[in-house]
Amino acid sequence: MLSQQELSDRFEIQDLIFHYADLIDRKQISRLRDEVFTDDAHIDYGVMGGSVGDVDTTLEFLESALTDELFPDYQHLNANIQIRLDGDTASGRVMCFNPMEMSLPDGEKQIYFLGLWYVDEYRRTEEGWRISRRAEEKSWVFNAPDFLDL
Repeated sequence: MLSQQELSDRFEIQDLIFHYADLIDRKQISRLRDEVFTDDAHIDYGVMGGSVGDVDTTLEFLESALTDELFPDYQHLNANIQIRLDGDTASGRVMCFNPMEMSLPDGEKQIYFLGLWYVDEYRRTEEGWRISRRAEEKSWVFNAPDFLDL
């Protein structure tokens, strides 16, 4: 049976996971620094063609990649959240279903879908739980433009 603290920790981490997705989808990227990631976080989006590095590298990548001109609309749906607690640290695996609307060079738009897992490490901080490590694990891609090389 889970203790009251374990239940609280799980709900707080789950809220953190959903908060990450909400900030991305609202294009409030800068808030990830203070509300989602630890100062020393390592984020690896490389498997889907993104950046690999620290928080600054990640925020710069997201700000430049997720522009309204290139990606007018997208969503990140997180589910199947698996969390393993270990005191003030935890690890997890989170499924993400990610439809993306992309503006193509010819002026048309294309919708494609990504299926991936986030493989995470979390740390309790004075501000609450934060992601200290996140790596994307590719599951599948549907209807992506050929030039994306996903």
